[in-house]
Amino acid sequence: MDITTRTVFIAGATSGIGLELARRFAAAGSTVIVGGRRTDLLDRIGAEGFATVTIDVTDPDSVTAARDAILRDHPDLDTIVTMSGVMIPEDLHDPAHITAAEQTIATNLLGTIRVIDAFTAHLLTRGAGTIITVTSGIAFLPFPVMPSYAASKAGVHAYSEALRAQLAGTGVEVSELVPPAVAIQPEHTRINPHAIPLADYATEVMDLLHTEPTPHEILVQGVLMHRWAERNGTYDGLVAQRSQALAMLPGRG
Repeated sequence: MDITTRTVFIAGATSGIGLELARRFAAAGSTVIVGGRRTDLLDRIGAEGFATVTIDVTDPDSVTAARDAILRDHPDLDTIVTMSGVMIPEDLHDPAHITAAEQTIATNLLGTIRVIDAFTAHLLTRGAGTIITVTSGIAFLPFPVMPSYAASKAGVHAYSEALRAQLAGTGVEVSELVPPAVAIQPEHTRINPHAIPLADYATEVMDLLHTEPTPHEILVQGVLMHRWAERNGTYDGLVAQRSQALAMLPGRG
């Protein structure tokens, strides 16, 4: 895809990967609208020159209001990125985990669907555009400490595949961004030495997005071991290795 002339809305871009991608799209020449829940962060981002909109993807009315505001001010919108997500540890021995599970599914899966639904009619009317969903390497290689996160991202992957099939021939393409562990701050590499520095990750993502045709899956080198673990015969061993992190849950040490 041509990343220099787009009008891009990124839901959930007030920090981390979403904000970095917003800055990269803008630096390439695209117009970017940043969406998020926290108005204090949106104010700071607006001071950088970005258009901003308040959106809570768990609230249908908020999503509708955000869509209407964006399309009023940016009728040439052609790219949607569904970045909103939460990661919450859960102890499945404790029935109280259901609260975290419900929040995770409401944000990561239903929130993604709501944002896509809000803009699909607009993109179909244009006859062109791109929807970029955001999953995770954990969608393909679960991290047992965050079971509902893994389930939600696996659900977004399946939804992306179905969405691509249903939109085939309309001019609207669907691409799935599959991040591995990314070090949002430099100190995060001390917690996870395998995490990719944010700047390096964003550079690799933008290079992949810029290819023609737009890849169905945006897979940086660091996520290939997750994406293809079953095919490569490494799945069971890697899940067992990741299960060691269950000791971090309260009462499990």
